[in-house]
Amino acid sequence: MSDVSELPSKEANVLKGHEGGVLAARFNSDGNYCLSCGKDRTIRLWNPHRGIHIKTYKSHGREVRDVHVTKDNSKLVSCGGDRQVFYWDVATGRVIRKFRGHGSEVNAVKFNEYASVVVSAGYDQSLRAWDCRSHSTEPIQIIDTFSDSVMSVCLTKTEIIAGSVDGTVRTFDIRIGREISDNLGQPVNCISMSNDDNCILAGCLDSTLRLLDRSTGELLQEYKGHICKSYKLDCCLTNTDAHVAGGSEDGYIYFWDLVDASVLSRFRAHSSVVTSVSYHPTDNCMVSASVDGTIKVWKA
Repeated sequence: MSDVSELPSKEANVLKGHEGGVLAARFNSDGNYCLSCGKDRTIRLWNPHRGIHIKTYKSHGREVRDVHVTKDNSKLVSCGGDRQVFYWDVATGRVIRKFRGHGSEVNAVKFNEYASVVVSAGYDQSLRAWDCRSHSTEPIQIIDTFSDSVMSVCLTKTEIIAGSVDGTVRTFDIRIGREISDNLGQPVNCISMSNDDNCILAGCLDSTLRLLDRSTGELLQEYKGHICKSYKLDCCLTNTDAHVAGGSEDGYIYFWDLVDASVLSRFRAHSSVVTSVSYHPTDNCMVSASVDGTIKVWKA
């Protein structure tokens, strides 16, 4: 049994500024900053450890659903209800490019490892890849084998992995053009990778998180206790891969033991739905975001 005292359940800071629900909060790659986005059509950059708001990015015409920043912190990408993918310069706050092509709302975005390509996941049942270095606004690849909204996307060096409301987690090997589909039988809301890249954690709309073996597709474990029936909620593994973390529609945050799936800790974090959790890359620290309009910073 792992040490529960190491889990971040003490409120260290509350980040206020969003007018309306916060849909995502994400640490940057070194964990010194975090980005958030939400219903108020803005993206905000914070120093979560000092509780300081640094910058606001405004250009989206509808709610902003997801945001991702490059490893060197120089560019960010965002998406949302206005069907567009925005590619920003972090320092100036200017939009460098708008990628148009999705037929409906865009649910998720990620940079590849080299920050040269952005992949977006849409309500229009497609994944689209965009070249950040090209001046073309056309996608370089469209994957449309899904039969319902694509909610979440992860990238490895050679693969695009996505989760869909059609109940599948699909892995596309970009080099050889192969698709592998794992059907979970429940709408998939969120996927995240383990730090060792061996597993995928999939949050499903039957209030269950499922851990899949990446190489075989085998279902390794299921995590329950939280409520996830109608909202897109994030889930993630802690930076040691020893625990699973996730939000709940009743305002709670849950920590499970990775191996035996026992609930190690649950606490009331927000006054409404916890939409997002993001774990610090090295420290026992986490940020959470909520429909209540706040982002909270948790430490052990």
